[in-house]
Amino acid sequence: QVQLVESGGGLVQAGGSLRLSCAASGRTFSNYAMGWYRQAPGKEREVVAAISRSGGTTYSLDSVKGRFTISRDNVKNTLYLQMNSLKPEDTAVYYCAASTRSALPTTISQYNIWGQGTQVTVSA
Repeated sequence: QVQLVESGGGLVQAGGSLRLSCAASGRTFSNYAMGWYRQAPGKEREVVAAISRSGGTTYSLDSVKGRFTISRDNVKNTLYLQMNSLKPEDTAVYYCAASTRSALPTTISQYNIWGQGTQVTVSA
């Protein structure tokens, strides 16, 4: 199966930007629909964004629409999450995840492979 390693997290002020990357290795990256989910302390995990195998279809959580953009490069085997206009409520550990399902994975249960996570902290 594919292995996933996230990078790009950090501390940023409200209104700032970060770009998360997820490097995939192992099986063919383009065989997997991909996504980013996050978990904040005391809160449930939520899928922030998802993208189809080809990259032609995407999904974004309502609270991040217009601010976050998911993309992928199937040649570089890398998934990205561009996060702009960050808010303190975006503070969480962000995880890259892969799904073997054919449908766009918009819920946690649809993912079966994930990385170790990267911390994103947005200060007010």
